[in-house]
Amino acid sequence: MYVYCNIVLTHSQTKRIDDFDDNDDESDDDTAELLAELQAIKKERREEELRQEAEKKAEEEKIRNENLLSGNPLLNYQTQSYKVKRRWDDDVVFKNCAKGEDSKGQHFINDTIRSEFHKKFMSKYIK
Repeated sequence: MYVYCNIVLTHSQTKRIDDFDDNDDESDDDTAELLAELQAIKKERREEELRQEAEKKAEEEKIRNENLLSGNPLLNYQTQSYKVKRRWDDDVVFKNCAKGEDSKGQHFINDTIRSEFHKKFMSKYIK
């Protein structure tokens, strides 16, 4: 029997403690392997994050360029139509009712031979 810290141990119990000390060297090796694996995983995650960030920036840049090109009507060839836009009142039934009719006889012409009076006079009396 051995006495450790005021605890009485049997021979089988001390053998298990000695085995634990042997496993300590193996556990150091295991710990080193686990730490190396942990570092590799962290590195992979960093690379993945950087790749995703680069993809996100590229997508944002692509969207920004598309918005710039589609925002300018002179550069927007796909949706540009050369049709004249219709006014809101083009299909109204009573269009131009407020305008007075132009009577064709009321235009003043300074030439006496081409005036409306002369034309009426000639058609009435000379025919």
